[in-house]
Amino acid sequence: MIVSTTVALATLVFIAPTDESQLNTPPEGFIALFNGTDLTHWKSDNDAAEHWTVKDGILHYDGKGNSLVTAKDYGDIELYVDWKIGPKADSGIYLRGKPQVQIWDEPEIGSGGLFNNKVGESKPLVVADKPIGEWNTFHIIMKGEKVTVFLNGEKVVDDVALENWPNYDGPIPAKGTVELQHHGNPLEFRNIYLKELD
Repeated sequence: MIVSTTVALATLVFIAPTDESQLNTPPEGFIALFNGTDLTHWKSDNDAAEHWTVKDGILHYDGKGNSLVTAKDYGDIELYVDWKIGPKADSGIYLRGKPQVQIWDEPEIGSGGLFNNKVGESKPLVVADKPIGEWNTFHIIMKGEKVTVFLNGEKVVDDVALENWPNYDGPIPAKGTVELQHHGNPLEFRNIYLKELD
């Protein structure tokens, strides 16, 4: 019941906000991993600064260089991420430095699945993506090894273990970075909110 209430609120608050003054403003108890201005909270190097840029409160990636990685490691978390992609794009959200909650232009499968799983479910339960070029919202909850993902208010992953790619030897680490991953496609992100869970 608590999760359902949270998701309902998320649908109202975080999906496609029309008031730009509210962009990148975290709800109570969360931090803004992306503050709408710079790369605070992310590992900063010349590559990141060159290819991950901020304009009008939106984080733009030009398709070159490296993925963007948090400066801090996190364990159990609740995470919101708004993302937008173009045609044939391929991206994802790494959790604890491991791949990944999938983002891509695959309308027959949909985004949100745990793409690198071999044993557990890797595909989303439903296709909940908005049309290419529109904003989508992830609500990700990770506790222990288990991940639940809502995409645009619909549950697409239900308490599935994220497997320890690439060796699949034992459980994933207790802590690790959050990463905005890419495959050479331009991407956009905003409203990236994180709460560490007890």
